Amino acid sequence: MKSTSFVIFFIIIFLTLWLLSALGSAEAQCAMCRATVENNVSNGDIGIAAKLNTGILYLFAMPYLAIIVIAIMWYKSSNENLRKIQMAELRRKRIQQI
Repeated sequence: MKSTSFVIFFIIIFLTLWLLSALGSAEAQCAMCRATVENNVSNGDIGIAAKLNTGILYLFAMPYLAIIVIAIMWYKSSNENLRKIQMAELRRKRIQQI
């Protein structure tokens, strides 16, 4: 139970920090980003393009990561409940044998 609460606490802290970091003002919109990347790539500098691609991949991966974390938490919770049920049944059988 402690590990589940620790995971939930970690996820809440992570999401809070992530949302707070996203609150900064947007300095460029899609057209401006595209123009900057095209200009830099044509001048031989691919650094900004690579960082933009990394950012896109980061945004692509976040929903899947959230789903995986929720699935792991659900799996652990269901296993704990199953163990509790099995232990209760085992106790009932022992009591009936006496």
